[in-house]
Amino acid sequence: MVNLGLTKVDDALVAKHPGLERYAACQSHAFMKGTGSFIFGTAGLFVIQKALQKRLPYTLQWNLLISIVAASVGSYAVTRWETQKCTDLWLLLETGRVPDRSPPEVPKLEEPTGPKKTVYGDVME
Repeated sequence: MVNLGLTKVDDALVAKHPGLERYAACQSHAFMKGTGSFIFGTAGLFVIQKALQKRLPYTLQWNLLISIVAASVGSYAVTRWETQKCTDLWLLLETGRVPDRSPPEVPKLEEPTGPKKTVYGDVME
């Protein structure tokens, strides 16, 4: 049995998806990394704001609010980045290929070399 959070996964499903345990461990690591970045980000930003208290005379409420909001955005970015890596790992384990994350190439439009025609059939120079 493999545990996914508080739920135990049936052995038949684990046999069908052999990379499930590694994916679950990766996701757990990603969420813990996001939680850690929130905690340390909040504490770090709060300490920096306290050190700059003379130049930024905000009250304690605003210092906490700014620290928490900025740390939330940062931890979201960290968690999203790590979760994307876990998704790529899952696809690699399931299909044997890494997904292509590069943007698709935009085909270049060919310009006609001859005279252009309007919708009504008139020739433009």
